[in-house]
Amino acid sequence: MKKIFAIIALLAVTTLSFAQESGDKISFSATDLNGAPVTSEIFAKNKVTMLNIWGTFCGPCIREMPDLAKLSEANKANGVEVVGIVIDILDRKGNVDSRVKKSGEAIIKQTGANYTHIIPSKEMFSGVLKDVQAVPTTIFVDSNGTQIGEAHLGARSQKDWQKLIDEILKK
Repeated sequence: MKKIFAIIALLAVTTLSFAQESGDKISFSATDLNGAPVTSEIFAKNKVTMLNIWGTFCGPCIREMPDLAKLSEANKANGVEVVGIVIDILDRKGNVDSRVKKSGEAIIKQTGANYTHIIPSKEMFSGVLKDVQAVPTTIFVDSNGTQIGEAHLGARSQKDWQKLIDEILKK
């Protein structure tokens, strides 16, 4: 419980300091759950990247992950990729909490969400994650790393996300 409160407090403080908005360029350097480096260059591979920010403690996040996995597969040919950011994997000192990491890996396996999942770096908390007040939060990003529209709060079905993706691709 203390950890959840600390994460919420950190997010609230960073949200008050700065706000990521539509049209802002997103830049970061981090690692994925396997320890491989991941940077904002990941956006260049696709027309649109769907950044889904989730927590291992979040029921709605976990319930939508099977739909996100299906969405990811269904949209690869359209140049759309889903990428997860596991928001609660770092401890208060900024180190990976191995217990939470194992929990996250189990959730990914259980839900079939086999797309890339990023461990957020400290820089991400003052960048792309600074306006995240709750999870799940989803941000769409174009191939240049520019945020498309506003952040979307809450879980949605595959059908509802697909409508949103179709609208974005039409523009």
